[in-house]
Amino acid sequence: MKIVITGGPGGGKTTALDLFKRELKDAVCVVPESASAIFASGVIRSEKFEVVKLIQKTIYDYQKNIESIYSVQNKGDILLCDRGTLDGLAYWPNSQESFFEMTGTTLEDELKRYDAVIFFETAAQVGGDITSNNPFRNESNEKSIELDKKLKSIWKQHPQFFLVRSESSFVSKIMKGIDVIHCVLGKK
Repeated sequence: MKIVITGGPGGGKTTALDLFKRELKDAVCVVPESASAIFASGVIRSEKFEVVKLIQKTIYDYQKNIESIYSVQNKGDILLCDRGTLDGLAYWPNSQESFFEMTGTTLEDELKRYDAVIFFETAAQVGGDITSNNPFRNESNEKSIELDKKLKSIWKQHPQFFLVRSESSFVSKIMKGIDVIHCVLGKK
């Protein structure tokens, strides 16, 4: 089983994944976020159209490949993916068609890669703090809300889409997210 944990910047995805791993112990394997790995390698964010496209294509390829590696190395485990292959579409500087042309896939094929999608709404939606310990995240609240909306419109097309809304209590939000994961696993 492969589950995407996604949402706009500042949604608590990475924190939630760490807690899910502790809660669910050895039954799950967390696939780390690809974008952070790419930027940690020295790739610099850019506003240039062609550079953005190349970066998003690289993130897509890395995500797809690392999911495959984790699947083989952790047979039988549930994979919890910190973002999924369709996340790049929200950052894509051109049409949806050009994203799928460049990645050589389709929306339908990418949705089929995952058994479920758990969407953590950005804290910016409720005026919350989106400060992160991730040095590669630099979005403003406004940009986070914009990305959150784009990501939600993409991922809500998945037949097993679950929304974890932002609220004033981060702990409460995380607990609801853990409940959603348990619910999804019950459908296995």
